[in-house]
Amino acid sequence: MTVALLSGKARRTTAVIGAVSAGLLVLSACGDKPTPLATVTVGKDSVHTEASCYNDGSAIKESLLQGCLNKKAEKTIKVSMDDKVRFGVDPEIADEGWTLFINGQQAEQEPYKKSYRSIPGSAFFAAQQQQVPGTPSPDEAQVSIVETKGKKLTGIWHFKLEKTS
Repeated sequence: MTVALLSGKARRTTAVIGAVSAGLLVLSACGDKPTPLATVTVGKDSVHTEASCYNDGSAIKESLLQGCLNKKAEKTIKVSMDDKVRFGVDPEIADEGWTLFINGQQAEQEPYKKSYRSIPGSAFFAAQQQQVPGTPSPDEAQVSIVETKGKKLTGIWHFKLEKTS
């Protein structure tokens, strides 16, 4: 019987090559990369989230769009009428342009192309005078940051703002 004997250096080299190969195999299996983040800050409080719908820069399919816009926000932040609500997005979102939707309705016509902006808290609650069935109470608003690419929507991030006194 013949046994191949490897020197200590050869064994270490083989082990390193094996470990590197296994690491590359594991990394290549991770196809899901995180989406860009969006952040809402009020005073010292801040919440951030990944997109609830995101197609890596391509348009979200028309058949999925309404469902994406209607998803409920998982992140909530408290806002008084006097607060400044600060929105921040990753630079890659700002490069394409983004707009705000309030309770599923587009709130502005032109996309914003900077990564940071500030809006008075009163803007999110003042317009909700009448309670319409199926809409949030007058003391809350769902604000969605929507990334655009021309007329196509490519990413949607949701936040719930709760009005405080």
